[in-house]
Parts: sequence; structure tokens; C-alpha cells
Amino acid sequence: MTIGSLPISRCGKTAPISIRHPPQDITERISAFVSSSGIMLSSINFNSFKHKMSEPNSIPVFDLQNLIDPYPMYKQLRDEAPVYHVPELNMYYVTSYELLRQVIRDTSTYSSQYDDFMAFSRDAGMANLPDEIKGAVGEKMREMIPTPPTMLTLDEPDHTKYRSLVSQLFTVSEIKKSEADVQAVIDQHADTFLESDGEFMKGFAFPVPLEIISVRLGIPQADREFFYDAATCAAAGLRIQQLTHEETLRRAQVAVDLQNLLISLVEARRAEPLNDMITILANSKLEEENRLLTHGEILSILQQFLVAGHETTTSAFGWSMWLLCRNPELQDKLRGNPEGIKVFVEETLRIRAPVQGLPRKVTEDTELGGVKIPAGSFIMLRYGAANMDEKQFPNPDQVDLERKKAGMQMAFGSGVHFCIGAPLARQELTLGLPAILDRIGNIRLNADYTPAAEPSLILHNLPELHVEFDRRS
Repeated sequence: MTIGSLPISRCGKTAPISIRHPPQDITERISAFVSSSGIMLSSINFNSFKHKMSEPNSIPVFDLQNLIDPYPMYKQLRDEAPVYHVPELNMYYVTSYELLRQVIRDTSTYSSQYDDFMAFSRDAGMANLPDEIKGAVGEKMREMIPTPPTMLTLDEPDHTKYRSLVSQLFTVSEIKKSEADVQAVIDQHADTFLESDGEFMKGFAFPVPLEIISVRLGIPQADREFFYDAATCAAAGLRIQQLTHEETLRRAQVAVDLQNLLISLVEARRAEPLNDMITILANSKLEEENRLLTHGEILSILQQFLVAGHETTTSAFGWSMWLLCRNPELQDKLRGNPEGIKVFVEETLRIRAPVQGLPRKVTEDTELGGVKIPAGSFIMLRYGAANMDEKQFPNPDQVDLERKKAGMQMAFGSGVHFCIGAPLARQELTLGLPAILDRIGNIRLNADYTPAAEPSLILHNLPELHVEFDRRS
């Protein structure tokens, strides 16, 4: 399939940083990190940073291994410094459950307007490119429609005026209406997985959420192949990867072509409305301003759902299978046990949160957990760390199907920015896991494969998960 001027395929033309042999120089690590993570790293003296990271009392939050498996570090931070200052980044890591709740509740002191936090990384990611590649990418970016802040990086009341436009599609009652269609997609891919080589991510975890969110957004079948590629590329931008120049240019073209596709669908839905998100965004008005959304506003919202609508659920499916392999006794306990499945889903989201955290910007001098924090600083909320807080969840490493507070996990965030797609994600997981367990048994990890997450500050996912299983009759 060809979109625009470049052939489209999944974003596989990358040279990932080796997990077994990570770069040893801190400058290499941070440079790779900048180019893909979305974190603002302005005016860093890397020599100073390297020195400070080697000090006895420092905690290397950006060490590559801590981006792959942050959980041992999280425990250390909760025990020693639940509000941990990283001075070179003007950033404070927050890892305790109660302190996260405190930050999330106080939206006036801790703002979600952190666009400058994200924007710098795009510039930083371009900084080390050759001039000719930088110029070519810049030309592509100038073809794109600017996208203003909408839901993710706005505070009240501006946040709600956008969120309310699409929230009707993600209520529990509305999600329930589509249950039969979701089940049909799940069953189709579960049957296909039976005939696969056992790679669970590509065989089930990736295609199921992406197909479901494509339908809900309103992506036509004819455009799905390209849309899937664009979604993969967008999510890949939050991971640490070393890209070839060819792939860098290809992704720039994909970004342009995605905007063109979405705008063409917006105009089509204004002429012929359907029952999907694009139709709602294309035809809804901002009441106070008495106007339709601009193309830029619509693109901003859709691009957020592009990643959030599939990547997090894909990750949760992968970690749920990983947990079933590590705890084989759960497999029989969960079959024919819908209430147990619901708790297991929450435990999976708690133990391995697909979104590890997001930033907040401090609007005034304040104090958190006994640490003074000046205005203008950034808070890095670590949902993954809060979910493993022993004070909130006793024996946090264990999957407990009797856990009374399992639903209080923070994988979906909390407060006004609580994940709008949480009901859909829960539906997919509670329907998808029984479909898999009904078809296969004695699920175990491939003996020749050791699962490892991709390094990222924001996301936590398994790129591959090779399993073996027995068919159930």
C-alpha cells in the first residue's frame, strides 16, 4: 500500500538500542532518550550530569535499565526519597500513592499545561540530525497543520469543553452497546492466534485494540492498513530507538499523510455524518464560542486517541499474559470466573501500568512531602510506582484475586484527567482474556525467550511475548 510518496509498512525499520548491551556513556543514553521520549532536557551540561549521576547518594532515574525495568528503583525512591529532585532537569519524581493523589487533586498548584515540556524534545530530537535530513524533516513538518492543546495538556475549564464533546462515546452504558461487536473482533483474533507461532503481541494484543479503536473513531476499512502503521509510529515516538535516516524521513511523511487522511474524513463526515468520533468532532460546536472545532483542534484530539486508544490496552494484554505465565495456577482459577477476571484485570494494570506516568507543571512555590518545590518546576508523576506502594496495596508484587482495593490502582490516572477510554479498555480486557483462556491451556513462556520491556519514560510495554500452549478441546 502506498500513501503519499512513500510505501507504508509497520514501523520496523529501526535499530533499537540493545537491551543486553546498553550504551555506557550517560550522554549517549540521554541523547537517545531526548529524541524519543517527549521530555524537556534544556541546557543540560552532560559532563555535570554524568558526574552527579555517579555520586554515591544519587539514584540514576534515566539509567537505561531503570527505563526498561523501573520497579526496583521505584521501591528505592518510595523508601528513601518519595519526592526526588533531579536538578539538571528541574524535575521532581513523585512515587508514593498518597503524594500522587495530593498532586492530582490540587490542579491549581500542579498544572497539566506542560506543552513546553513536550515541545523542547521535538527540537532536541532534531538537533543531532545531519543538516540535509533536518531540512527534509523540517519541510515535511511545515506541511502539517498546527495542533493546539486540547484535553491532555489543558486545565479546567478548557479541558472539559473538549472532553465533553467525546465523552458520550466512552460511557459505560455506551460501551456496553458495542459489546457484541467487540466480542466478535476478539473471537476472530483469538481463533487466528491458535494457528500462530505463539508470538502473543502481534498475534492478538496488537491487532485487537487497534481494530476496535479504528471502528470507534470512524476509520474506513480501506484506510486501516495505513492507520495501523501511523498508530505504531506515533507510539514508537515515546520509546527509545535509534532510527535510520530513512526511517526518520518516512515517519515525517507518515505524520503528514495521517493529518491529510483525518482531515479528509472530517470533511466527509460533515457532508455525511455517521456514528463515530470523527463525526462528533466534525459537527460539534464549542458553545461558549459558538463555532465548530478547527481542523487543528480536531487533529489534536484524534492524535491523542491514536496512541491512547490502542497502545495502553495492547500493553495490558501483554502483561496479563506474562502474569499468567508466571502464575500458572491462575489460569484454571480464572476460567469460568467473570468476577475473578475483573479483579485480575485491575491487578494486571496495577502491577504493570501501561502508562508509567505523566508530568505536571508547578505554578507557585510549594512544598510536597516535606520537599520545597519552586514555581516553574516539573513534577513527574509515577503511576507505576504508586501502584506498588505497600502502604496502599499490601504484598504489591502478588496477584491477589481477593484484593479489596484492586480498583483503586492508578494505571488510568486520576482526577479530571482520568483516562476517558478506561471503560473501553476494561471491556476489551475482560472479554479478551476469557476468549484466550477458553481456547488454550498450560500457557507458558517460550523456553528460549526472556521477555523485556522497551525502554521508555512514559510507556511500559512488551514488544514481543513468545508463549507456548496446549489447545483446549
